[in-house]
Amino acid sequence: MVEAGKPGKAVEPEAKEEADSAPSEASSIEIPQSLGVRQLADRLQISAIEVIKQLMKSGIMANINQVIDYEAAAAVAKAAGYEVKLKPQQRQGLASVVGETKRRQQLKDIELGGLRVRPPIITIMGHVDHGKTRLLDAIRQTNVMATEVGGITQHIGAYQIEVNGQKITFLDTPGHEAFTAMRAHGAQVTDIAVLVVAADDGVMPQTLEAIDHARAAGVPIVVAINKIDKADANLELVKQQLADAGLLIEEWGGDIVCVPVSAKEKAGITELLENLLVVAEVEELKANPSQPAVGVVIEARLDKSQGPLATVLVHSGTLRVGDNVVVGTSWGRVRAMFNDIGKRVRKAEPATPVEILGLKDVPKVGDTLNVVAGERRARALVQGQLQKAQSSKAISLDNLYDQISAGKVKELDVILKTDVQGSIEPIRISLEQLGTEEVQVRVIRSDTGNITEGDVMLATASKGLIIGFGVSSEAGAKRLAGMEGVDIRRYDVIYNLVDDVSKALKGLLEPSYVEVVEGRAEVREIFSSSKWKKVAGVHVSEGKTSRGALVRVKRGEEVVGESVVGSLRRFKDDAKEVTAGYECGVGVEDFNEFQEGDILEFFTRERAKR
Repeated sequence: MVEAGKPGKAVEPEAKEEADSAPSEASSIEIPQSLGVRQLADRLQISAIEVIKQLMKSGIMANINQVIDYEAAAAVAKAAGYEVKLKPQQRQGLASVVGETKRRQQLKDIELGGLRVRPPIITIMGHVDHGKTRLLDAIRQTNVMATEVGGITQHIGAYQIEVNGQKITFLDTPGHEAFTAMRAHGAQVTDIAVLVVAADDGVMPQTLEAIDHARAAGVPIVVAINKIDKADANLELVKQQLADAGLLIEEWGGDIVCVPVSAKEKAGITELLENLLVVAEVEELKANPSQPAVGVVIEARLDKSQGPLATVLVHSGTLRVGDNVVVGTSWGRVRAMFNDIGKRVRKAEPATPVEILGLKDVPKVGDTLNVVAGERRARALVQGQLQKAQSSKAISLDNLYDQISAGKVKELDVILKTDVQGSIEPIRISLEQLGTEEVQVRVIRSDTGNITEGDVMLATASKGLIIGFGVSSEAGAKRLAGMEGVDIRRYDVIYNLVDDVSKALKGLLEPSYVEVVEGRAEVREIFSSSKWKKVAGVHVSEGKTSRGALVRVKRGEEVVGESVVGSLRRFKDDAKEVTAGYECGVGVEDFNEFQEGDILEFFTRERAKR
């Protein structure tokens, strides 16, 4: 319970009567002639975001470290329910306060080395049909009307808008799948995730997935409750569902910004954009525009007339026409650049999306762009990227200890899928308690149901592994896990699950092996030999056989012997290998009981890729 007039101060129920009878001086506050936004928030016991919001309402655009005067601070304090007084001893200290602030800012500028505030990069996420695309359209159209631009043609997968003189970059790839696909390739491009929830539908499965993906990326979440124009809209229910999912909004005492909007009616769009700027202000997003550009590919295609084209979002530095660039395993020289309305531009500063022309090959989504000194340097970097890609290993329980020892892993991310809801909590707690000083175990997603492609994508992006309890993997998930090298472990006994992870963390997990059948042959004759008592004359029907291969002798469905190929001959000559369609003589170590019609199955044992 919160006492009226004292935002953020919790009062126990039994103390309410005493608190209500407290003298009125308790709700007053003394403010000096000037102080910083962060200091004001601390004194008022409210979030810095709320202070910045109140200042914006008064027409003051301030960041979290900015110093404001008494009048501005007093207005915020009064809006928060306080009686305000000027702190007497600070009246003569304004010069020293300002001087100290300037000195700190100068030191900060030196420390940051030319960093400047850059536009925030926003990704819209949420459940299907909750209005993500329509919200993006409403934002774009609102900006067009606000800036009096006659029309806008969307050419690339990102665009910039301007609000109160400040730019915001939106990734026009709605959905957490695209968001995570970029993270899977090492590209962390989003600064803030906007979670769209329909007021008439509430939190749905894909909403929960989007929350997991945003949390795994470690980015702030801003909630946009859409479709408030609907007759059956229920904002309070949505807020409760969000709280149940771990997102406690500011109105309920949390730190999640929540804005009701209607993309259809274009209501609340301005408030949403202003709140995004506030969150960006708190995040203190900065980049150095004077450095060579570093960016990430968000789209790529092969144009019949122009060749490879890549949409690049510049993260830091400035990209210019004529720059030599390396993009993943491709390289080239920027011959032309186009902005989000198809206009040719000569340069792109931090957080600016552009389509570039001049690469030798089509890069992959998520590839990093780096400006380099020349063509020779570009070729060398591409070769290094290729070698790095070949040598990189995904995290699995088998190699976990080696990667921990090498200092490559500080946190083991786990996606947990179970058959029933009741199994999630005990398994999650057991796993997280296994953490050591060297590495922590973090369950970044837990849900019921079979393992899906979405789970594999999240594991790829987070460099984690998947643990299934009492569930199986969908066919698409198996294929994708094989391609991406994601380790999927399935268990039916909790003890075995926890024991395997514990042993992996300590380097005690024994490797497992699988058999790979290389060939089969049918016994057609049996010969006596001086060295080997009996040799089977066989016809190789499938694959191949080779000297030293493991062999299993099968008589019908029964296995009558298992050993190693000791000798292999073609006519009178020794052979290393005999392929399908040919006949040969096979001697098997420690086995002489061949019969015509027996099947020899040749195989190897390989370390399992789970």
